[in-house]
Amino acid sequence: MTIPQVADEVAGVAEASPRRGALRRFRRNPAALASLVFLFLVILAALFARPLSGHDPNQIDLLAARAAPGGEHWLGTDSTGRDVLSRLLFAGRISLGVGILSAGLAVVVGTVLGGLAGLLGGWVDGLVMRAADVFMSFPSLVVIVVIAGVLGPSVVTMIIAIGLFQWPVCGRIVRGVTLSLREQEYVLASRATGAGPVWLLRRHIIPAALPPVSVAATLAVAQAIALEATLSFLGLGVQPPSASWGNMLTDAQSLTVIRSEPWLWLSPGVAVALTVLAVNFIGDGLRDAVDPRQS
Repeated sequence: MTIPQVADEVAGVAEASPRRGALRRFRRNPAALASLVFLFLVILAALFARPLSGHDPNQIDLLAARAAPGGEHWLGTDSTGRDVLSRLLFAGRISLGVGILSAGLAVVVGTVLGGLAGLLGGWVDGLVMRAADVFMSFPSLVVIVVIAGVLGPSVVTMIIAIGLFQWPVCGRIVRGVTLSLREQEYVLASRATGAGPVWLLRRHIIPAALPPVSVAATLAVAQAIALEATLSFLGLGVQPPSASWGNMLTDAQSLTVIRSEPWLWLSPGVAVALTVLAVNFIGDGLRDAVDPRQS
């Protein structure tokens, strides 16, 4: 075996050891493991909603309106006779989709802007950080409600609005990582050979920032799911007849429904609460795994 081959093998072992350590620490977190299994089952249930429910989520049957949970309708029916279980499973697609896509948008925007701010410095850094301060100074829910009221409620508007108000967290993380790396010898050597900001981001900054960014992305998914449920409950998110966990809760606004028909609000409420809690536990587990000092 030649010396370069030995060096490559040692470098591979050194790179794999932190990953194995992080995976081992994550496995030792029972709450994070249980939450990961639960979230995986929720995603599977959303993907296979039709064969699992056996009903059309938008099929109206007035003769079976407000039926209690039973053999044909396991979670009962709503005020128009639609199957609650079917709507709950199909709603998971939209709620999870909004959470994942908006968090992905926040990660992409935050990574690019934070990396460029850290690499270029000067007025670019000041402009990006002041923009982040502006976005973080406003209550996101209030601004998103205004945007939805002006542009009209839709899933696309909701994803863009939530994503744009979540990027500052990721941007600050990537900027901090960039500031700690830009004076390292290998980054200076890359710059000396003519490497540009895009190449440095792709080869050095993003791989180094991936562990903390993955934690921030996980927590952003949980926040986005909760925001989607809130906006849909207020009538500014997913519009009927499409189902989301938030607009399913709108059927339970009256005190009579809350008391006499708990199946209309209990299942979507529990779905939102458990999903957000599970994603937060996964984020905590990832944080402890990538940074042992947090344990």
